[in-house]
Amino acid sequence: MTDKGHLVSPDSVFDDGKAPDALRTIGEVARLLGVKPHVLRYWEEQFPMLRPLTRAGNRRYYRAEDVALVATIDRLLNREGYTIRGARQALEGGLCPSMPTSTVAPAPAPVAVADQPAAASEPALETELVAAVARLRVHLEQIRSGLSAALDEE
Repeated sequence: MTDKGHLVSPDSVFDDGKAPDALRTIGEVARLLGVKPHVLRYWEEQFPMLRPLTRAGNRRYYRAEDVALVATIDRLLNREGYTIRGARQALEGGLCPSMPTSTVAPAPAPVAVADQPAAASEPALETELVAAVARLRVHLEQIRSGLSAALDEE
């Protein structure tokens, strides 16, 4: 998730007590975005720019820029209606305004929002909304787990 070409702090998305630059497991990223882990693995095959770190046993660890890229892919495919091919072309061609900085040219120095035209602040608003929805999903998942555990005890 990006904010004017800069990564939104994972700290603002993940409420797990880890450092903002900490690696995240595929399960953590899947829960955050509401996407199944097998879908994330499939996206790795379809989007060559998505390459999380892999460790022993082929365990995947996502960096902050990987999470941002996955969120962008999710948005393109599931909210904007792109096909996989179209989303890949948009990402490879740099047509996507909210790409992580690691996959596009370095962004210019940040400009105060008041100095930008209204249209330029829309990606920032979208990024904030995506982060808020992600936090809400995590919170709702915790509530659902707690309710399920309480019902199992009865």
